[in-house]
Amino acid sequence: MSGPTELELAGQVIELVRRLGGPAAQAEAVVTRADLALTRFANSAIHQNVAESTVGVRLRLHVDGRTAAGSGSVVTADGLRALVERTLAAARLCPPDPGWPGLAPPAPAPDAPGVDEATAYAEPDQRADRVGAFVAAAGGLTTAGYCRTAHRSSAFANSAGHTAHGRSAEAAMDGIARLDGADGVARRYTDQLSDLDGAELGAQAAAKAQAAADPLELPPGRYEVVFEPAAVADLLQNLSWYGFNGKRYAERQSFAEPGAAQFDSTVTLVDDPLGSSGLPFDAEGTGRRALTLVEAGTTRAVTHDRRTAAEAGAESTGHAVAGGATWGPMARNLRLSGAQAGPASPVGRSTTGAAAGAVVDADTAALVAGVRRGLLVSDLWYTRVLDPKSLVVTGLTRNGVWLIEDGTVVRAVRDLRFTESYPRALGPGAVLGLGARAVRQPDRVDGAWWAAPSLRLASWHFTGGASG
Repeated sequence: MSGPTELELAGQVIELVRRLGGPAAQAEAVVTRADLALTRFANSAIHQNVAESTVGVRLRLHVDGRTAAGSGSVVTADGLRALVERTLAAARLCPPDPGWPGLAPPAPAPDAPGVDEATAYAEPDQRADRVGAFVAAAGGLTTAGYCRTAHRSSAFANSAGHTAHGRSAEAAMDGIARLDGADGVARRYTDQLSDLDGAELGAQAAAKAQAAADPLELPPGRYEVVFEPAAVADLLQNLSWYGFNGKRYAERQSFAEPGAAQFDSTVTLVDDPLGSSGLPFDAEGTGRRALTLVEAGTTRAVTHDRRTAAEAGAESTGHAVAGGATWGPMARNLRLSGAQAGPASPVGRSTTGAAAGAVVDADTAALVAGVRRGLLVSDLWYTRVLDPKSLVVTGLTRNGVWLIEDGTVVRAVRDLRFTESYPRALGPGAVLGLGARAVRQPDRVDGAWWAAPSLRLASWHFTGGASG
């Protein structure tokens, strides 16, 4: 790599703020080099392979009691100077910021897991090989999706003398197989491209598409459900963004009540940013660490950045994000785990007839075996929050729903719309089983993932068909 390092660039930005904004100006800068690559496929053939290498600079400063932020991608001397000048100009137009929490003091960053170099510098043919395996395993069904890899190297510096540096690498695959308008899905997120098995994912997607033929239309109502990891990931994302967010908690727009038994005793939720290849610091330079949000059903904490921590008389938990003054701090690497609810059900024949293939893993099969009558749900999407305080969410199922009777998947079901309070659905006595293995699901946000097992819930409110 030629030219200045990320840490050197961040230091140059801080020095420019001192010179142009005066010694009293407080500033923090993050410089990130990102190498992103994506191989897309549709109609069972690769139609796009794209890659980009970028350098981005993000600056936040506080001067004369006012705070402003800016960003840029030109890292020449003139480009950095222009970024500082326009951010200083913006600060003069901003209202006073009495809640400014100050800068993170110098502190060592926690140790982060190493980066898989083969993933960081993966070649296009390595992604294409996995796409080819996915398509072949689908056995002639129409397929579409992507395989992506990403490598990021980031540095932080502020005018209080704090610096930090880290790297991350990730790989993800997301694909569907389609048969006569019915889709089956399989997706995975990992730190190492070598862990992505395109053939395994393609076979799972195809089996689900074949099992989704001739769907039955069910009436609305409350049904017991078994959610697969892709569906559980949506629960985790919304719980994180709207529930365990320190800004929403301070504004009384969160359901969270630290110290209260709000969830079933089988549920433990931990944000684990260093449980994979991730940066060891947040957007404010605070070290990231594991944070238990729910322990055996009892809410223990909410996330904080420096601003929300100052308001709450607490310390930052290392969850600052860019734009946090608007969005608040967020857990982006949430893992659901816990004790099994009651004795394990025997794994018998979990599918039959045309529905054979709907269940693709042992964890889900064990949960299905205990259901007298309910639904197996592959995925949730188009979810929108109706009431943030109680976290009532409406959305749709997709990529496969099946009727379960007497522990057996018997028939595909048409997609359904739902309206449900996520905390209520996970409340005391509501969780009937958790899978033993959490499968990491990709998110659209850089570096975010949700480690989700299959999940059996006593009740979920379906309000009608997907088109209703």
